[in-house]
Amino acid sequence: MTSTSDLEQLAELELQDDEDEDEDGGQRSVPLRSTPDSSHPFYDVARHGIIQVSGDDRYGRKLITFSSCCLPPSHQLDHRRLLEYLKFTLDQYVEMDYILVYFHSGLRSSNKPSLAWLREAYGEFDRKYKKNLKSLYVVHPTSFIRIVWNLFKPLISKKFGKKLTYVNYLTELGEHLNYEQLVVPPDVLRHDEKLRAAQKGGPAPSVKTPPPRPPLPTQQFGVSLQYIREKNREAPIPPVLQQTVSYLREKGLRTEGIFRRSARVQLIKDVQRLYNLGKPVNFDDYGDVHVPAVILKTFLRELPEPLLTFRLYSQVQDLLSEWGRGGPSLVSGVESSLRVSRCKHMMEELPEHNFIIAKFLLSFLHLVSQHSLVNRMSPSNLACVFGVNLVRSQRGSVSLAELNPIHLFTEILVEHFHTVFGSRCTPAQGTP
Repeated sequence: MTSTSDLEQLAELELQDDEDEDEDGGQRSVPLRSTPDSSHPFYDVARHGIIQVSGDDRYGRKLITFSSCCLPPSHQLDHRRLLEYLKFTLDQYVEMDYILVYFHSGLRSSNKPSLAWLREAYGEFDRKYKKNLKSLYVVHPTSFIRIVWNLFKPLISKKFGKKLTYVNYLTELGEHLNYEQLVVPPDVLRHDEKLRAAQKGGPAPSVKTPPPRPPLPTQQFGVSLQYIREKNREAPIPPVLQQTVSYLREKGLRTEGIFRRSARVQLIKDVQRLYNLGKPVNFDDYGDVHVPAVILKTFLRELPEPLLTFRLYSQVQDLLSEWGRGGPSLVSGVESSLRVSRCKHMMEELPEHNFIIAKFLLSFLHLVSQHSLVNRMSPSNLACVFGVNLVRSQRGSVSLAELNPIHLFTEILVEHFHTVFGSRCTPAQGTP
């Protein structure tokens, strides 16, 4: 039987072998696109871009990535602070279903945390962190990973072990989740290209994809608001939005954690197919109020252009520099009023049709927040869930540093709905 110390030595040897095979062993990724300002409580760690929150997957679950290639040499990083920062990040999302993606390439003997640190980290992640973790994807695993897994096996529950999936190539990762929303470091992309080229015995051939099929006249998911409006001229609100909000307004307001939970993937696919075919959907048939909640988020997420438009994204990103880092409840009455007025002005610049739909949706979310003592969905919690579904950049992915202004903006829209949307008239049927 192999002892723990033998496994630790074997793991170290395997890691050194991985480095020998990697020609770029001395290089390290630069921090990812957007870095936090120096007032961030964990700026010393966050500036490296090791941990990123990258929006939601196809079924409403938050995506969080950990990139080994962004780890600096061990003497330049306090790994205890890294653990605290990881918990600080997860604490914002563990009350809802979430997914972890671990990019292993780039881990080296010079930057790896110790195995004692890994044990400590696993021990500190108690049930609240593990309960709502739906999947852990390990991308580009090596023998080192498998040895470490065997080392930790006695500590890991069987239920948690089933959540682990090894992913050899990024194309495989795209089969499991919304890959376009991930913040993938350049070093990971290069490593993936090398692996695929080695597998093929040469440069990876380009894959020709068939031209996309034209959408059905009844299509609801993955098509523009304009397309839906043209096919449903009698109603200003898209049918999916109208029906999910109506159902949730009647039966979901008092559900604890509404919008934080996912639903069975096959159920969501079935409901999407029914909507796209123009067939009736009766949510009572599914016996799960989280199904319409996920369908609502999925509809917003799959819009080719977000409800609040790409144009608004840069304005939202400028908010923190204009206002500082305090949330809407942490400022004086005058400052809060100015923030609300700024958001009101931004919303009034939306195209008329987008404004009507946004008013309909935010009226409902405001109503949800009024039941927060029961459902635990405060304006802040709703902003964490809906922010990236309402505002995103054209490149698709959103980094952790870019989420703060999106959450702040969305929280103001929900909490101060009547002020933000009060003066611009909309049709009567646009109110839930």
